[in-house]
Amino acid sequence: MTTKSKERKSSNYQPELAYLNPRFMQSHAARTLRIGAEYLEPQVRLLRARVENTVVFFGSARLLPRDRAEERLEALQARAANGGPAPTAAEMKASLIAVEMSRYYEEARELAKLITRWSLSLGQGKHFLVVCSGGGPGIMEAANRGAAEAGGVSIGLNIKLPSEQEPNPYVTPQLCFLFKYFFMRKLWFAQPSRGLIVFPGGFGTMDEMWEFLTLVQTRKLGHRAIILLYGSDFWKRIINFKGLVEAGMILEDDLKLFHFVDTPKDAFAKLKWSLTRNRAMRAAFRQPFP
Repeated sequence: MTTKSKERKSSNYQPELAYLNPRFMQSHAARTLRIGAEYLEPQVRLLRARVENTVVFFGSARLLPRDRAEERLEALQARAANGGPAPTAAEMKASLIAVEMSRYYEEARELAKLITRWSLSLGQGKHFLVVCSGGGPGIMEAANRGAAEAGGVSIGLNIKLPSEQEPNPYVTPQLCFLFKYFFMRKLWFAQPSRGLIVFPGGFGTMDEMWEFLTLVQTRKLGHRAIILLYGSDFWKRIINFKGLVEAGMILEDDLKLFHFVDTPKDAFAKLKWSLTRNRAMRAAFRQPFP
């Protein structure tokens, strides 16, 4: 090949568009672009789906439905009867606790049904008031499952973790999202929310709950949202809210930022009371307000 033909061949080279370059888009330099994408892509999809308001469910990914918790306990008890090793005290204790705590899964499922049925009865379409969860197992699954069983849609805001987490099968596929950044995921929990219901959970649940409480306390949420802590015995045992007041860390009035609830019926009543008194939602509920 002559020198001139080589020059002609090299002149046909087309550089790659930066935003189509996977290596660049995954680099540290492009982090701002990835963050922006995790804001804009959910925004476009939610607007297209006409999702207006959400009720967010937080809670442990480890809680099991009642039937699965009982099956595990029965399998453990049957192990020794079938010639296997007898269950240890720790194994029995963990299985019994799982059965006891499974009530929260079932009650989250029932509450999501109540909210979704009520929303559908308002005649504003399936996307007016939508149950939203983190899209994973446990309480998240229970919330999406209850909404699906009521004939509605629901949102799942999944997060990419080192240990792979699959979206639960009850999330509406068109409303299933995957995030890399926890803070962008939290933004989409908060931005369309009209209510937050926090079931028992661990570090992740606590992190999300404190974030919401801080946003409401500092009036940074931008709109009204009721916060319900589901399971008063659990929350009062785990967190000494009154102790925070006594130590001067929060004000007495800060205890009014949330409400304890213990049944799906009670939680639904408080949520409905709050939503029907929300000025931004008056027209949709078509009710007289004081």
